[in-house]
Amino acid sequence: MSHTRNLLLAGVVLASTAGLARAEMAATTMTDIDVRSGPGQQYPAIGTATRGSDAVLDGCIEGSRWCRIDVNGMRGWVYAQYLSVEQDGSPVVVQEHSADLGVPVVTYQQTDEMSVGSVAPDVAQPGPNDELIGPVDQVDAITPPETVTTYVESNPVSAVQLQGDVVVGATLPQGVRVGTIPDYQYSYTRINGQQVLVDPGTHRIVYVYN
Repeated sequence: MSHTRNLLLAGVVLASTAGLARAEMAATTMTDIDVRSGPGQQYPAIGTATRGSDAVLDGCIEGSRWCRIDVNGMRGWVYAQYLSVEQDGSPVVVQEHSADLGVPVVTYQQTDEMSVGSVAPDVAQPGPNDELIGPVDQVDAITPPETVTTYVESNPVSAVQLQGDVVVGATLPQGVRVGTIPDYQYSYTRINGQQVLVDPGTHRIVYVYN
């Protein structure tokens, strides 16, 4: 059994009593997304689910954007904002409609095998020939609030050197570690000396600090 599979099994996930009536829901991935072994960026990706993949939604963590799904032979965690569920014949985003959809609530119990905030030992580091990919798809640049800018400047992360242009829409290699920002949907890192904000679900750059 692989280390990644062990990490996935290490977390004990329990559906709430309220969610047992709908233990499974059909969902669809809205974009290419990483499926992770736990509900957080510190957990390694076990694979990528392509846009439009059929998935089974177990449930989401209350007050969090993370949901557990079965998709393309993988069982892991993805962001609710990249999942849609059909409601009254139309697809709706899970993150925006979890309450009225009746999405089950699940919990994730951390074990000693991986503590909160740790980085998985098998996460690859970017090599000297790794490069930024893209921009493949058009990505709308965002304007971060001042509180986010202050947090990023006050909590610097290690710089990563990559080939390619640091532009909005470029995609980071999987080995690049990103920092989380409290109460904010995007992560951040420093590429080629430039601070950037990153969509954690797609690894695409959404803002570049000049």
